[in-house]
Amino acid sequence: MTAHHSKSDIQGPAPARAAFYNDPTVRAIFWQVVVVGSVVALVGYLVSNALENLERQNIASGFGFLDLPAGFAIGEGMLPYSPADTYFRALLIGALNTIKVAVAGIFFATIIGVIVGVARLSPNWLIARFATVYIETLRNVPLLLQLFFWYALIVEALPVAREAFGPLLGFHLSNRGMNVPLPDDMGFLGLLVGILVFIVAAIWLYRRNKAIHDATGETPNTLVPTLVMLVAFPFLGWAAGGFPTEFDTPELKGFSFNGGGVISAEFMALWLGLTLYTASFIAEIVRSGIQAVTKGQWEAAGALGLRRTQILRFVVLPQALRVIIPPTTSQYLNLTKNSSLAVAIGYPDIVSIAGTTLNQTGQAMEGIAIIMAVYLTLSLSISAFMNWYNKKIALVDR
Repeated sequence: MTAHHSKSDIQGPAPARAAFYNDPTVRAIFWQVVVVGSVVALVGYLVSNALENLERQNIASGFGFLDLPAGFAIGEGMLPYSPADTYFRALLIGALNTIKVAVAGIFFATIIGVIVGVARLSPNWLIARFATVYIETLRNVPLLLQLFFWYALIVEALPVAREAFGPLLGFHLSNRGMNVPLPDDMGFLGLLVGILVFIVAAIWLYRRNKAIHDATGETPNTLVPTLVMLVAFPFLGWAAGGFPTEFDTPELKGFSFNGGGVISAEFMALWLGLTLYTASFIAEIVRSGIQAVTKGQWEAAGALGLRRTQILRFVVLPQALRVIIPPTTSQYLNLTKNSSLAVAIGYPDIVSIAGTTLNQTGQAMEGIAIIMAVYLTLSLSISAFMNWYNKKIALVDR
């Protein structure tokens, strides 16, 4: 007779089920709950303790003080302001001042960093050594010391207002900063629109010609159409505004200038320090990104008859960007956060104005929370934009 065995007999007894507390999924959820609960409990304890201490010292909490008159002056700002305005408006001006110096610093630091980074790889010995000295010097000197240097240089080396350099096209440069002429006619808005239209059209033309080059290998003429648009669009906008010519020009009266606009010595020192310091780091990032592209790419492009500048523009830099963008993002964030050193040279940024506010109102926690919120918003905005751009230029898997 033939013995018959069931499937369960052949496979043997089923393995014992692990206890629920040994399940990796259960353990992961448990420890996440423990960590989140601990953080919430700690924050709750700190907030409760802080509120008790404030109540004991008869200090009101909350943001109601934002509606009260500030009562202090602000040296410069992008919006009209007087001491009778509220703390909210004062803090808004401080936040806009921070954004202004961060945007200007990022823009120019990027340009200088790319130029210096490429220059360090130049076959010209003098240019390469100059770039190296620039990078090694500025990267190894503390930023705060550089800010003091630029501020002292502007205040001490430049002449007083009555002996200012200029006027050059209406500009005057002195130890108080740079006084500049401003448009005094709404018709200039047409010129501004024309300039914006030119920028959009130039970007579209560049992208179109790049697509043609990628598809056919031909390089359409970009310079001549760009120059034509540079003249045509602003001129048409200027004509649409009625050909305005009136400017509010700064004039020396007594010991200072009246009229026009002013770029303060504090802003110039902060902008120079942040820009040149950050550019030295970006230059090294650009250099390393270019060197990350294999030598074979240079040789292959050269074999096709491309000049060195064409190789760098069309072959090397597009590949190097994928290496350059992530660390450059960190430098943009560092520049934005380093702008908080403005308080050391008297520039009215968000830290300076919030500091004055909390000293007058006693709302220390609220003031610090506002500063943190401003820098957190700026940092997350920069990170979001750079992450989007990084994904845009990333290699697409096929």
